Amino acid sequence: MSFKVILWDIDGTLLDFHAAEVVAIRALFAKHDLGICTDEMLADYRGINRTYWERLELGVLTKPEVLVGRFQEFFGKYGLNTDCAAAFNDDYQLALGDTVHFFPGAWETVTALKGKLLQCVVTNGTAIAQHRKLTNSRLDTVFDEVFISDEIGFEKPSLSFFDAVWAKIGSFDPDEVLIVGDSLTSDMQGGINAGIHTCWFNPAGAPLPQNMRIDYDIRCISEVLEICNMT
Repeated sequence: MSFKVILWDIDGTLLDFHAAEVVAIRALFAKHDLGICTDEMLADYRGINRTYWERLELGVLTKPEVLVGRFQEFFGKYGLNTDCAAAFNDDYQLALGDTVHFFPGAWETVTALKGKLLQCVVTNGTAIAQHRKLTNSRLDTVFDEVFISDEIGFEKPSLSFFDAVWAKIGSFDPDEVLIVGDSLTSDMQGGINAGIHTCWFNPAGAPLPQNMRIDYDIRCISEVLEICNMT
């Protein structure tokens, strides 16, 4: 397929979010005198965090409610000081932006595509964390435009998010646009809502969902080069 625009998710797609998450949370447990964060606790936090973000995508919660509420619930479950949840989250946003782990082939793929088509970031992450990630990873030297939900006022998968993208980059034939991401609920559903092609980064090889159109199902980010006829 000959695409003219790729919309890239960052966390869990180009960058290994979970690797950065582990480093950040464990460091901040020490900083805030919360003890040791075990693997079991991290797994519980991820479940809580996922639920909060899903509720954001459904419009049930606001972003501030998600960012602080997830830590309040997590700390409460383990009898930790819930009063520090807001300060913990503030530190967490900074720490996430300072820890960068690329998925295999991600950097090579986006740099190979640089100048050959329009590459844009589309992310629901916080502005402070995402801008730090883009700078520290040097991805800011690769992408043509950056769209962060905090800054445009809408979250993926809302069509309003993508309308803000089109307003900035101009109108393209939907068949010329591809979104690449790991989230079915924000990236793939967002692409469907926007009427563009979808590419699910699915490294674990999870079964394709029923009743959801996925145009491309990939295990490695470098497969995007083949999809774009760049190999």
